[in-house]
Amino acid sequence: MWVSTKAQYGLRALVEIGLRGPDPVPLKEVAEAQGISQHYLEQIAAALRRAGFIRSVRGARGGYRLARPPEEISALEVVETMEGSLSPVGCIEDPGSCEHEGNCSTEALWRRVDLAIREVLSGTNLRDLIDERRLIEAKKRMQSSVRVS
Repeated sequence: MWVSTKAQYGLRALVEIGLRGPDPVPLKEVAEAQGISQHYLEQIAAALRRAGFIRSVRGARGGYRLARPPEEISALEVVETMEGSLSPVGCIEDPGSCEHEGNCSTEALWRRVDLAIREVLSGTNLRDLIDERRLIEAKKRMQSSVRVS
């Protein structure tokens, strides 16, 4: 399984928007904070909006905000929305497509890999990622204050 920048940036954008709470966040600010091209982020935001992860707010103070509470948005949902199938091999995604199904010595391996990926991603929600980001920022602040002292 290869996770594209589309899924990576989608999750990072959701974290950035989630950090700001209920206030709408302009995509320009998300792009700057995350170092993502605004043009590319607009495409990603459109997919996230269609999937119901974010909603747009019009007006001078407009932007995007989460459409659901962050604890209700799993990393699995987001990655599947952005990537499509996560199956490591086609025969896991499309049973009956392989002539070796049921007689393949690697089939069980690929099923375990698929299950492990799904368990990790479904066991991680946007709240977890937001909390992790806050922890990283707090550590950075502590390290910089120690250097200044």
